Amino acid sequence: MPVTPEDAEAFIIRNLEIRRAPSVPEIRLYAAHSASRLGRLPGGGGEPPYWAYHWAGGSALARHLLSHPECVRGRDVIDLGCGSGIVAIAAAMGGARVTAIDTDAYAIAATRLNAAANGVTLAVLQSDLLDGPPPAADVILAGDLFYNRALAKRSLAFLRRCRDAGIEVLIGDPGRKPLPRAKLKLLASYAVADFGEGETESGVYTLA
Repeated sequence: MPVTPEDAEAFIIRNLEIRRAPSVPEIRLYAAHSASRLGRLPGGGGEPPYWAYHWAGGSALARHLLSHPECVRGRDVIDLGCGSGIVAIAAAMGGARVTAIDTDAYAIAATRLNAAANGVTLAVLQSDLLDGPPPAADVILAGDLFYNRALAKRSLAFLRRCRDAGIEVLIGDPGRKPLPRAKLKLLASYAVADFGEGETESGVYTLA
């Protein structure tokens, strides 16, 4: 049975702890710890709980937005595959009108809770946009979407359609193997924490 938004939020509040995000201490997030019981997510549908951990691509992209809020200020922004919501929250702190989107009900619940914990307002939507047309937005943010080949292929095709429609695209990634580096332009690089790997260099890119 699919988890309800209320049950997902209750699970997160009960089993995770609010902590400052590694490498982005301006933002506080519900984060997993040793007693979080994430292996027994009710109604999780088998999705890995990416939303409960810090990842280098999202951290670098959030760091970039906080350092350069002019990238998003006053603009309509979509955080694609929002996970914990760290990128969406950074964009909202920079003055953007933000919609955070993910396919995972727990990610949507975590993003809603994390936004409230940081005192920002944003919209959340559980959906998969990758096979559809470009949305109504000025900027698409994509942190840590290129972690497997199938998703990387779909993501790149969608982001290209967005770019061709006049939407600015910003990607955060630590250089994982499926990242199509030859098709991207590096804008900035940040040393940030990555789950399970300590600190690593992660890039912020746009489409070449």
